[in-house]
Amino acid sequence: MASRMSPAVVDVLVVGGGPGGLHAAERLARAGVSVLVCEEHCDVGSPVHCTGVLAADSFQDFDLPRHTTLNALTTARFVSPAGLTVDYTAPSPLATVIDRAGFDRALAARAAAAGAAMRIGARVSSLEPGPGDVRATVGDTRVHARLVVLACGASYGFQRRFGLGLPQSYLHTAQRELPARHLGDVELHFGRAVAPDGFAWVVPVARPEGTYARIGAMASEDAPGCYSRMLARVADRWGVTRDETPPRQKVLPLGEISRTYADRLLVIGDAAGLVKPTTGGGIHYSILSGDLAADVAIDALRRDRLDAATLSRYERNWRLQLADELAAQHALRRVVTRLSDAEVDGLFDLARTDGIMPLVRKTAQFNHHRHLIRALFQHPPARRILFRSLVG
Repeated sequence: MASRMSPAVVDVLVVGGGPGGLHAAERLARAGVSVLVCEEHCDVGSPVHCTGVLAADSFQDFDLPRHTTLNALTTARFVSPAGLTVDYTAPSPLATVIDRAGFDRALAARAAAAGAAMRIGARVSSLEPGPGDVRATVGDTRVHARLVVLACGASYGFQRRFGLGLPQSYLHTAQRELPARHLGDVELHFGRAVAPDGFAWVVPVARPEGTYARIGAMASEDAPGCYSRMLARVADRWGVTRDETPPRQKVLPLGEISRTYADRLLVIGDAAGLVKPTTGGGIHYSILSGDLAADVAIDALRRDRLDAATLSRYERNWRLQLADELAAQHALRRVVTRLSDAEVDGLFDLARTDGIMPLVRKTAQFNHHRHLIRALFQHPPARRILFRSLVG
């Protein structure tokens, strides 16, 4: 890990030591840019709020640290409000469970090896853009940076201050990883009483020292209560050892902020509201946006053109890659959140009897949902159920 000492003047200040910020820092440092990463927590990768499931595509696209993978996920079980089940087994692993804390630490080590400096336990409390730099208060010190990359997660004080807007709405998550004697396949449970406007999950985790289950819920309200009910639902089957420790909670943004750039400023990942509206997954979008931000920043720094007009290319680039995907996922969310439990059960009935699963097998991708969503919207029986709530 890099020294806690930091220069007073840097090319780029990265606010936040999560995957997106660390990946951007590595890219920038390898290009010869002086970088300081400030992480407010005392340890990189801790506390862990994330389910820690990442597609194989992400490792290939960004050369991510594969030694942090724990176990592959090939089969997922979907459970309806009435208890109907649909299993989907992919021809190759759907995704990989990662050691999220180890993953972040590996990214931090890469950034440090590339030349980035890091300060941990260092909260950035103010950012003051000026004509020649951005002046930041970090703890009791001052840092001057030519450019700032906001990678601070679901925290929106700076975005509000700089008039960049806020996410359209939010969900709440609650999760814990607990010892489990019997590992099953991934389970996703749906229903108003399970997790309103979201779902609950259990994910198998195979660590060298033992087996665990990540149990959690994403909901519009009472995420801790949803977690507790999900824990009770699966504990006996999975052999989970229960205790009274409360789950870790997180706010999950839904919808990107109005603008992800300003003079001498780029915003990535959760800080930009770039999260999958369907699943709440954020690691891939965070790293992707960090990668695109680094591309634009390297060029802008070399040309010493750090005005908003120049940096707006970052937003154009991520929209080229993600706008259609986000629009399709938001469209599905708007429809599905209006469905009754009985209508959700009806979709499960269709999946078991009416040819939806071939569509899933043909179009499903972990990082790209729009092809499956469009196929569902064009499937006549599914379309009747999905859009009945909009006209009823």
